[in-house]
Amino acid sequence: MLWVLLLTYSLAALHCHAQEKYENLSVRAEVNSGVLIPEYQLFNQFSEDYIYGIELSLEKQSSGKRESDQVFNYPAFGGSILYTTLGNDEVFGHELALYGYFLNHFIRKERFQLNHQFGLGLGYATKRFDLQDNFQNVAVGSHLNIHFNYKLGVAYKISDHFRITSGLSFSHYSNANMSEPNLGLNWLSFYLGSYYLLGKEVIEPRRELAAFKGTNEFAFVAAAGGKHTRALQSTIYFTSSLSAEYKRHISRKIRLGAGIDLFYDSSTEAEMSVPGKDAYKPRDDFRTGIHFSQEIAYDKFSFIIQEGIYIGLRNTVDKGRQMYNRAIIRYKINEHLLIHVSMKSHLHILDYPEFGIGYWIKKP
Repeated sequence: MLWVLLLTYSLAALHCHAQEKYENLSVRAEVNSGVLIPEYQLFNQFSEDYIYGIELSLEKQSSGKRESDQVFNYPAFGGSILYTTLGNDEVFGHELALYGYFLNHFIRKERFQLNHQFGLGLGYATKRFDLQDNFQNVAVGSHLNIHFNYKLGVAYKISDHFRITSGLSFSHYSNANMSEPNLGLNWLSFYLGSYYLLGKEVIEPRRELAAFKGTNEFAFVAAAGGKHTRALQSTIYFTSSLSAEYKRHISRKIRLGAGIDLFYDSSTEAEMSVPGKDAYKPRDDFRTGIHFSQEIAYDKFSFIIQEGIYIGLRNTVDKGRQMYNRAIIRYKINEHLLIHVSMKSHLHILDYPEFGIGYWIKKP
């Protein structure tokens, strides 16, 4: 813990002369320790030690100027760099991750805060699967992976500039089905750290908001991505989709809706060219479906969950999987243009990631 205190105070000393420039900006340093979560029983024999990590973050507290700041109880945004062991240096190696996060407060008092944090970014694994040199690492088949983090914690204010923080952290990394194998690793850890506010904290008092008026939103989105199929196959197959969506804004941050989808998956022929599958037809590359969606929106950003079912052109590769899901992070560039990244899956089985661009309109 000593290095955490020294680091935060050193950074503070470098910037104490520029209070206004670093308004609402903090640095955070943490140490953590935890264990691998044995999602698959075979991981039990590979986990030889506790997981240890260090993390450094730069965080910006919202000031309350935007309406969304008050709706979300003055959230914070930041970026983190994490270096951690993974329970077995020879098989899993270490991970270096860089990710952005959104922190929301359940409780925000003068001295005490109870918060949770969602983070997503990239991680570099020093060890990956290799048929000759590291065949036991069935967790990831690539050095570059997607890193997800969720934290539930508390912060206590010691002074105007200094806070201590502690809580539980869940992390996952895998390569989003871009390389095989792709079981991924999950771990749960306890963290302890400190904040140092570099500048002055400026928080506007709550003000009365205008009465909410529900609106309708329509969007048309085209997306493209890629995927692997059979284990150890190196080919990346092209995927794409077209979607038409309708949403009703039922509150300042919640939107509910439905839509229709058309999917294209060029891996279908390869996946059906195995014994026991039906004869491949070109139309099998396409699937159509309908979905329901739930969206949480903060200003121009939103997080969307969709649950869908194939109707019409169904899933011929695996006839038992006729339901699909998508998790989407979306950003509205202006009044009509949007971009997003998404992960499509069949329940808990990941399918492929996509990048999308779309046109949207809002009507009273």
